[in-house]
Amino acid sequence: MNAPRPQPRRPIRSFVLRQGRFSPAQQRACQALLPRFGIPYTPALLDLAAIFGRDNPKILEIGSGMGEATAAIAEAQPDQDFVAIEVHSPGVGGLLKLIEDKRLANLRIVQHDAVDVVAHMIAPGALAGIHVFFPDPWPKKRHHKRRLLQPEFIHTLAQRLAPGGYLHVATDWEDYATDVLAAASAEPLLVNTTASFAPRPAYRPATKFERRGLKLGHGVWDIVFERR
Repeated sequence: MNAPRPQPRRPIRSFVLRQGRFSPAQQRACQALLPRFGIPYTPALLDLAAIFGRDNPKILEIGSGMGEATAAIAEAQPDQDFVAIEVHSPGVGGLLKLIEDKRLANLRIVQHDAVDVVAHMIAPGALAGIHVFFPDPWPKKRHHKRRLLQPEFIHTLAQRLAPGGYLHVATDWEDYATDVLAAASAEPLLVNTTASFAPRPAYRPATKFERRGLKLGHGVWDIVFERR
């Protein structure tokens, strides 16, 4: 009798595909605009200069949410090109609608797991910056293994930065901020731009969620490291 084949280990995901409300406008945006502004996932390195038609600095945003901050940053910096990664369809639809409304030519979306996209689609040294704003904190200690910004992934992100490129993380969970600061400080490819946590850079707009939290006395921690 043949022994059963071992099953491949299921990777730990840093996200859960929540259903949420997928509005008709978001659905229409996905149907009409994703073919124009979306980058399909494929395990092959992207030619970002060809995608945008120019060789300008490229910024990757992981977890663009509903897209308000992402679109605002892209609109304020037309001389840079942005690739946003988001898995949730309502957020993808929301950002696509903002791209159309603001007529943004410097923003594209990949709807897929960021770990796969970074590992297989982004070439080492290809990026001038990486934004990770308010990633899922997975607050329960037994779920910390699901947090996106583990030392191994921070190393992978650092490899995708060009020398002088930056990694900018923002979170409203202090223990997550402390862990990311420690992991980034231990990464040989990165150097902190400040002695500890950084002041919020002017290019990162404060979100409605963030402003509400600050009024309630919650903290927000920015972490900005550069590639050596």
